[in-house]
Amino acid sequence: MLEIKDLCVRLEDEKKEILKGVNLTIKSGEVHAIMGPNGSGKSTMSYVLAGKPGYEVTSGTISLNGTNILGMEPEERAAIGLFLAFQYPIEIPGVGNMTFLRTALNSQKKLRNEAELNAAEFLKLVKEQAKLLNIDTEMLKRHVNVGFSGGEKKRNEILQMAMLEPKMCILDETDSGLDVDAMKLVAKGVNALRNKNRSFLVITHYQRLLDHIIPDIVHIMADGKIRKTGGAELAIAVENNGYSNLNEIA
Repeated sequence: MLEIKDLCVRLEDEKKEILKGVNLTIKSGEVHAIMGPNGSGKSTMSYVLAGKPGYEVTSGTISLNGTNILGMEPEERAAIGLFLAFQYPIEIPGVGNMTFLRTALNSQKKLRNEAELNAAEFLKLVKEQAKLLNIDTEMLKRHVNVGFSGGEKKRNEILQMAMLEPKMCILDETDSGLDVDAMKLVAKGVNALRNKNRSFLVITHYQRLLDHIIPDIVHIMADGKIRKTGGAELAIAVENNGYSNLNEIA
């Protein structure tokens, strides 16, 4: 599904190297989690995967289902199946959720040379997905994220994910700022979308999210590289022992 080889990245303006040879392979249907201290490069990796400007890839490759995505525009990456859920979803005043979702979905279909959905087809689909995720349809009538709580913003992103049906979903600290109940609701939505054809990369500081989104593989990132890989028990060991000495973490 996703293959990253020897990825080195620096900030364009500062020429500061952030990623220093990242290697990562995620197979179809797998859920991987990346943990690590502040400044380790976790969010930078998610931004580079999505094609955010301001970063220079100095070496390495990124492929999604065998397609090299470096050099692609963000919308092109999205069209072939990449989705990034932001740590802090932005508000878009004046733009209704329904309009936003339909425009995003049909834009991707157009790039893939697929038939776009008409109003009736879209309305049926969005209601089905909202019901599946236990999302109140009243949310669909509001402007994108305007006046939403932290939990509502994250659930709205899960709905976007469900509508766009990506193959590779990246969740960048999606638990940030959420209370326990909101986190459980978001995790429930993510789990509802797990299947053998969709993979997830969950970036988080804390093990508590991984109690609800059980990963197949956990990676620990530090100083721009993945330093350790293991099963779900690795996240628990980090929670108990911290990152101070990765070599001592079982």
